[in-house]
Amino acid sequence: MYYSRQAEKTIQALSKMFGAVLVAGPRQVGKTTMLENLCEDINHIALDDPILRASAEEESNTFFKDNPPPIFLDEIQKAPSLFEQIKILLDKSKKKGQFYMCGSQQFKMMKGVSESLAGRIGLLTLLGFSLREIYKMNCDLPFIPTEEYFETRKKQAANIAYDEIWNIIHRGSMPELCSNPEFDWQMFYSAYVRTYIERDVREITEIGDTVKFTKFMVAAAASTGQLLNLASLARDVGISNPTAERWLSVLVSSNIVYLLPPYYNNVTKRAVKTPKLYFLDTGLAAYLTKWNTPDVLKTGAMAGAFFETFVISEIIKSYYNKGILDLPLYFYRDKDMKEIDLLIENAGTLHPIEIKKHADPSQKDIASFAVLDKIAGTKRGSGGVVCLYEKLLTLKGDDKIIPINLL
Repeated sequence: MYYSRQAEKTIQALSKMFGAVLVAGPRQVGKTTMLENLCEDINHIALDDPILRASAEEESNTFFKDNPPPIFLDEIQKAPSLFEQIKILLDKSKKKGQFYMCGSQQFKMMKGVSESLAGRIGLLTLLGFSLREIYKMNCDLPFIPTEEYFETRKKQAANIAYDEIWNIIHRGSMPELCSNPEFDWQMFYSAYVRTYIERDVREITEIGDTVKFTKFMVAAAASTGQLLNLASLARDVGISNPTAERWLSVLVSSNIVYLLPPYYNNVTKRAVKTPKLYFLDTGLAAYLTKWNTPDVLKTGAMAGAFFETFVISEIIKSYYNKGILDLPLYFYRDKDMKEIDLLIENAGTLHPIEIKKHADPSQKDIASFAVLDKIAGTKRGSGGVVCLYEKLLTLKGDDKIIPINLL
């Protein structure tokens, strides 16, 4: 059974604007399935086939004579020499929607995308299922805590029970796990980690010690929702700081981890300038850190960090699915320990968000929002507390209690 994806509309729009469309994202989030569904009438070439890959790399100048566009190229990062040929063909034909591609690395890691196809290619990042997709909601607006957004979003709001949220956080957002409740969670992620390291990681960089790299992933998962501390990660695993930095870049480039940048400007001298680390799939993070059941996770020491990670990843998905690659998302923390979990920048206005796993938010949860009023040159907009309360309510002024089902 095929679950429709919110990114489909964006892909269709991009295909009318550009000659080529490239979908990137982690392994097994449904890139190939989505593009197969959208491109069912065109030729599909899977470049993880070694014979096809050799043909593409060694005879790239004749490859598209044997496989003329329109064409869907799966795992395009395995044959980067094709990018130059795609550029030549697009410059000749000027046609739109000729090449559909997907790969498990970020665009900037795919040699040839920026050099060969700038201005000729539409880009999209796909992650696992969002809550909207799990509950079949059609709203595709990027999340922003404004009256206009909530008016639209309230028309399609699923009733999600408290325990169900924790089941989703624990199980993760991988389409196979979401659509097959009988699949064993532990076996799935065990195979996922092994395949990810053996295929994607080794494709990006030479990793000699896979045991230590796995430990590094575990240490990173244990740090989800926290300020990035590379020295601590390196110390925990027994590797050098440069190695930790290189390994972290692998997790970022393969869309396993997201680094949320801090908000600061010339006026905010006391703001920290270190990003926060978030896993983009809470199920994978729970597996790595051995939170083996939803009940243990929701009552455990990392419950708050996992809830925050889940909310951040849901908001990221709402932007990525709309084709927004440069996310207007930040956090704020200063040396006086004043912190705002998330800032969403829109039209010169900052919308502050706190993320709390409890169901009884109060005005003290948004006390730190006032720090924005003291930063010259910033304009504070409506915000709120994303939490497990069931109704959208005004907390104070323009700030609201925001139920998780309205993300």
